[in-house]
Amino acid sequence: MIKKLILLFTAITFSFTVQQANAEGKGWKELNDFHTIMSKTFHPTEEGNFEPLKKHASDLNASAKVWAASEVPAGFDKELTPKILAELVSKCEEIEKSVTAKSDDDMLKKQITEAHEIFHQIVEKCKKPEDGKAHEEHEGHDHK
Repeated sequence: MIKKLILLFTAITFSFTVQQANAEGKGWKELNDFHTIMSKTFHPTEEGNFEPLKKHASDLNASAKVWAASEVPAGFDKELTPKILAELVSKCEEIEKSVTAKSDDDMLKKQITEAHEIFHQIVEKCKKPEDGKAHEEHEGHDHK
């Protein structure tokens, strides 16, 4: 019960963070598209359901590549964001290869968790505050 409440709180907090980043950055379609796939693969994996990840690993990888190829909108660090997006693409390629190779669930959980953490870096650390500096860290948000 407590784990489900923590997951619910985390999901609400994360959703707010993404909505705020989108509102401040005037939206980033590719971020939203990737987030949709990440949500439907990562969150079930947290609960031990690996089927969505296995089914959508190629979609996750393709979406990461499309996002990385898109223009970084105003409001995001134009130097840092592409570097972290490249890490995300690499991790999503790794996930797809692991799914294709039928790697064990522990490996898949480790990889999707790492991809999720990289995604958070983009949403939280690459978003510029009003003063134009990149966030150093997102206070009060522990997503582990």
